[in-house]
Amino acid sequence: MKIDKHTVVTLHYKLQEKDADGDMVEQTFGSDPLVFLYGAGSMIPKFEAELSGKKAGDGFAFGIESAEAYGEYDPEAIAPIPKEAFVVDGELAEDILQVGRVIPMRDPDGNQLIGTILEIGDTEVQMNFNHPMAGVDLYFTGQIEEVRAATAEEIEHGHVHGPGGVSH
Repeated sequence: MKIDKHTVVTLHYKLQEKDADGDMVEQTFGSDPLVFLYGAGSMIPKFEAELSGKKAGDGFAFGIESAEAYGEYDPEAIAPIPKEAFVVDGELAEDILQVGRVIPMRDPDGNQLIGTILEIGDTEVQMNFNHPMAGVDLYFTGQIEEVRAATAEEIEHGHVHGPGGVSH
């Protein structure tokens, strides 16, 4: 079976920055494979496009420019946040306030954002709301382990069930 919409893909991959000689970001070889529902929107679109039509046993190697991955680095995504935003039950949540810590937040419209603490001042916390991989070109190599038809329930829920997926 070939990778196409509504197939469950199981694969191992190695992700490096920029190209095959770039710094290692992560890999699944030697651990659990990546399992996902193709076409459900959970993966980088260019990643899925590069895998289209492949079958179990096929290898792959391709790059994705940052603009088609996690976007370009945006200096305007660095923002000062008043320390009052980190008050929980009337007290400053000092255990959360650590440089380098990634924390979920909400903007004034209720949209969820993920931010990294860059600096802690007397009245403000400098936060970076860029994705950690923003501005980085990606290079993937790997092997397709299995391709199967998704069940009707997986398609309806938009994710894989069972091994490598969600159990509910």
